[in-house]
Amino acid sequence: MRLYENEQRIINMDKYKNKYRIPSNRLQGYDYGSNGCYYVTICTKNREHYFGEIVNGEMKLSEMGEIAKSEWLKTAEMRPDMNLLLDEFIVMPNHFHCIVCIGDNQYNMCDCRDAMHCVFTLHCVSTMTTEPYKNKFGVQSKNLASIIRGFKIAVTTYARKHNIDFAWQERFHDHIIRYNDGLNNIRQYIFNNPQNWKDDDYNKDEI
Repeated sequence: MRLYENEQRIINMDKYKNKYRIPSNRLQGYDYGSNGCYYVTICTKNREHYFGEIVNGEMKLSEMGEIAKSEWLKTAEMRPDMNLLLDEFIVMPNHFHCIVCIGDNQYNMCDCRDAMHCVFTLHCVSTMTTEPYKNKFGVQSKNLASIIRGFKIAVTTYARKHNIDFAWQERFHDHIIRYNDGLNNIRQYIFNNPQNWKDDDYNKDEI
């Protein structure tokens, strides 16, 4: 009986308004407003080819592909207070890869003079607590999620205004880049993505 009750508790925890929640792929306890570089992948809904097609190893952008590109290029200038740097990116037929770096700004300053509480890689990370870090400006404010949310909204808004069939996948994938070798490898992967489209995992029927 106790086993059944525990199973029910787990099921209830994974539901919100009687719907199953999709577990977050964010790194638990990490502040995504921290100074550092992030590799992000965003897919279109059901991996539909809204952004164009690959022709002879080159990406040929559709109208929505051009909009995705232009809206991404506006990202840093629209958020000057976050000190953003847009690195390598590519718009693919059904997804978007980018590297975005968040620099030191008024929202992510932390006191790292105490080595027991802060360590540096590319980021300030607490080593003393097991509790999830809570951004004092809110989960969706001045962090990676807010950047991606703004970009997705801008592209979607254009599509709706022009009656274009378009939708994003709800979530996005991210990777915290910690070392220069990793950064260079990801840059190369993004740059070569159109040439390698034939074998790309996103060029599959599975979703």
